[in-house]
Amino acid sequence: MKKLVIPILILLISLHWICAPGGQAAEENEIYIIQVNDAIGPGVADFLKSGIKQANEDSAACLIIELDTPGGLAESMRVIVKAILASSVPVVVYVAPGGARAASAGVMITMAADVAVMAPGTNIGAAHPVGTGGQEINKTMSEKVVNDMVAHARSVAEQRGRNADWVEKAIRESVAVTETVALKENIIDLIARDTDDLISQLNGREIKGKGRLDLAGANKKTLKESYRTKILKTISDPNIAYILLMIGLAGLYFELSHPGAIFPGVVGGICIVLAFFALQALPINYAGVLLILLAIVFFIMEMKITSYGLLSVAGIVSLLLGSLMLFDSGSPEFRLSLKVLLPTILLVSGFFVVVAGLVFRAQISRPRTGAGGLLDEVGVVKTGLQPEGKVFVHGELWNATARKPIGEGTKVRVVKVENLVLEVEALDETDGG
Repeated sequence: MKKLVIPILILLISLHWICAPGGQAAEENEIYIIQVNDAIGPGVADFLKSGIKQANEDSAACLIIELDTPGGLAESMRVIVKAILASSVPVVVYVAPGGARAASAGVMITMAADVAVMAPGTNIGAAHPVGTGGQEINKTMSEKVVNDMVAHARSVAEQRGRNADWVEKAIRESVAVTETVALKENIIDLIARDTDDLISQLNGREIKGKGRLDLAGANKKTLKESYRTKILKTISDPNIAYILLMIGLAGLYFELSHPGAIFPGVVGGICIVLAFFALQALPINYAGVLLILLAIVFFIMEMKITSYGLLSVAGIVSLLLGSLMLFDSGSPEFRLSLKVLLPTILLVSGFFVVVAGLVFRAQISRPRTGAGGLLDEVGVVKTGLQPEGKVFVHGELWNATARKPIGEGTKVRVVKVENLVLEVEALDETDGG
């Protein structure tokens, strides 16, 4: 396993340099724009948080977040909301283009903006939380989760001077409204056809605690995702993270069962690191993780214990249950797909069972070389055993001894090997002596 350390360290250092954010100072009176058209997850939260940070460091005139989201993870939403509220640069959330929506977590992000704007033909709302698998949460837990979200949303809405009562309805009753109703009900501040129309309407607007926006002749700069964000968004897909975890466990399992193979261990180590990087950002159920690890223990025990397949069956069942329980999210975008889960379970379980079978067979099979490989071999006496002599066994001439005299040319069987001397017995004791 020590051979795996250097390749993994090289990978981590490379990822650090690749993913390190780089930026240039903003030009005078520059508007930063971030486009989000995805579910709210760890990757999006990292992207928006770093974009807000860059806008503040570069003293941008303002930051516009063009948002189109079906919702996502509550924890990622809170990260974004905290970053928006802490920003010294005015943050504008613009639900666009036409046909876009700010649902679920998108509602709270819009409410947190200094200026909330929607394009014609968009909608906002439907923020009621759901449980794992999209099912309703049990009554007691639902009350706790909903009350917590309502308190958070009302606090943000009141801080921004928006309709806190409607936000509560969006969470408790999953109500949703169009842009015209949202403007009328004081949910948003403006309706803008496009980004240029938005900037025109923002110019000269007074932002509470942040001064007056002077956007006349301002340059627009669209912030792009860094390599770090792209990697995080890719592997934070539960299906990708799950496949990486399975490949990593299979690779390390193969390396432990066949020491010195190197390649499977290196691949397994890299995949495990990437999987853990993704899992720490995803809502996981630790009971699922423990069941998956327990499955690996069962497969390892199968190599050591003759269970006639019972441990393999236990490992497969444990792996299946752990996989089903692994991700704890009510958002469909952050649940494991059965189309990925079932084939992966079949392939990985088959791999574990085959490798365990090969190792077990190797342990119980008869040695082919060395002293153990000579036992029960048949040879011919070349020099009569009185009781010592020489026999020809396995293509070689050996010193041998026998408990009874055996004549030259007699076929013998090796019964013991000690200090390079064979103890033999005649195949047909009546021919001896």
